[in-house]
Amino acid sequence: MDFGFSEEQEMLRKSARDFLAKECPMTYVRQMMEDERGFRDEQWKKMAELGWMGLILPEEHGGAGLDFVDMIVVLEEMGRVVLPGPFFSTAILGGVALARGGSAAQKKELLPRLAAGDLRVTLAQLEPNARWDAEGIELEAQSAGGGYRLSGTKLFVPDAHTADLLIVAGRATGSRGAEGVGLFLVDARAPGVSTTLLKTMDQTRKLCEVALKEVHVPAERVLGQPGQGWKLLEHVVDRGKVGLCAEMCGGAQKVLEMSVDYAKVREQFGRPIGSFQAIQHKCANMLVEVESSKSATYYAAWAVANDVPEAPLAAAMAKAYCSDAYRHTAGEGIQIHGGIGFTWEHDMHIYFKRAKSSEVTFGDATWNREIVAQLIGL
Repeated sequence: MDFGFSEEQEMLRKSARDFLAKECPMTYVRQMMEDERGFRDEQWKKMAELGWMGLILPEEHGGAGLDFVDMIVVLEEMGRVVLPGPFFSTAILGGVALARGGSAAQKKELLPRLAAGDLRVTLAQLEPNARWDAEGIELEAQSAGGGYRLSGTKLFVPDAHTADLLIVAGRATGSRGAEGVGLFLVDARAPGVSTTLLKTMDQTRKLCEVALKEVHVPAERVLGQPGQGWKLLEHVVDRGKVGLCAEMCGGAQKVLEMSVDYAKVREQFGRPIGSFQAIQHKCANMLVEVESSKSATYYAAWAVANDVPEAPLAAAMAKAYCSDAYRHTAGEGIQIHGGIGFTWEHDMHIYFKRAKSSEVTFGDATWNREIVAQLIGL
């Protein structure tokens, strides 16, 4: 049995690395950290022309028809360069939700635009209660005029300030738990929708507060079955977790490489610091964490790509491990670099901040370990 990537996947990895090395150097990342939009349209269109937006979308809707393992290859390279912009929210969260839960009419209307780079989408799930479970969905979705009226607040919505379409999780009046949760397609500029860009630690990934005040949504803009959206949301979140893990693997790998390279050239007491056992132990432990993260992520990618029964378990296990591993690896990278690792001029803090933000997205390691425990009956 071959556990490696195919020749085509390795070619995809090389083309992605070459493109991102040219289009996303650290100078660009730092510029986008200071930029309110967080990305440039020229780069966005180039990625769309490469087919990345529609990589996992069906061919009949303008996509490439590849599976989630192929997307993992690209996301890992994006994590290496800490790519800013709304690719993750659009191609992963939005793309998966629309492809899985969209009606024939919704897919025909939206997926070709998404694949072409003409539509930016994001998922609005988390609320001020900071709960990732079904009980955390409290935004009101009242039946009104043959459709729905949404009122509530969503927090830490990725790239909502530049999105064209919001996929909003809401709850039918009087419902509890997973029953009554629905996903609604909301125009980001619809009356009653207000978006506020938040100041967060990781400025490479912009997060927003989205407030909805009596926003009318027609019945045909419900994603999936009305009141049965939690299962679809879990499907999307599982793939979001795995995609995020791939980014974390790429970032952790880059941190390791930067640390090893520095340990070879930085001298102390007349010898490279890489010759000291303390530094060697740190690098060795980082390598174990990076390779273990890849193993967990690649298995989870295969599981979600093939919709196997243990896919939710694999996604939660990967997210739990990678959340801790990337944060620890990035922290050790700063320690190996010593004083320069703490400076703004060095790139290490950018990776550490991305590690911290990715750690808590879709639940931290503790939350995902709880999911693992529930799924295996502990």
